[in-house]
Amino acid sequence: MKTREKIVHAALELFNEHGERNITTNHIAAHIEISPGNLYYHFRNKQEIVREIFTLYSTELIERFTPIHGQQESLTLLKHYLDSIFTLMWKYRFFYANLPEILQRDEQLHDDYIQVQERLQGNLINIMQAFVDLELLKAEPSQLNGLVKSLHLIATSWLGYQSAMSPKTVITESVIHQGMLQMISVVLPVATDKGREQLELLANGVEVKLV
Repeated sequence: MKTREKIVHAALELFNEHGERNITTNHIAAHIEISPGNLYYHFRNKQEIVREIFTLYSTELIERFTPIHGQQESLTLLKHYLDSIFTLMWKYRFFYANLPEILQRDEQLHDDYIQVQERLQGNLINIMQAFVDLELLKAEPSQLNGLVKSLHLIATSWLGYQSAMSPKTVITESVIHQGMLQMISVVLPVATDKGREQLELLANGVEVKLV
């Protein structure tokens, strides 16, 4: 792994463990045993590292939530997207936990974030329409936009909400699983009998992991 990649991966690890605001470039350099000068050769400041992490995150986000075409078993599709939500929220949890502050101090990053999210929401509407076509959901096209916004709101705000409700909250896999259960509860009212059965099956699987 090249030094630049080591810096980014070390930063992501430290940001997730200690919070982005508590980590400096010196911490990152020490973590991978390089000099601060070597780090500054690759990144001028910490914000550039945050941008690099966002690029990795946004690429993975769009890849995971590009509609899948072809013959796919509906439960497999649901599980794929649910697993993707968990993976992204856990892998980039520092970003989800402190999203407003990170975006407010970097106008360019904020613009990039909005562009990525607009593309994501278009993909999510198409994914939801596919679930309607598979008779898992019963919703008019006009309803899908609101449903997607509700799910997006939960995903982006869940960790911040948990921290606000309890200042001593530690982000664990269980906390993220609870957010996934909340998303499932939002979808259940528009699910068909078949869709409800499959969503409840997935929800029970999440609850098993929490034990």
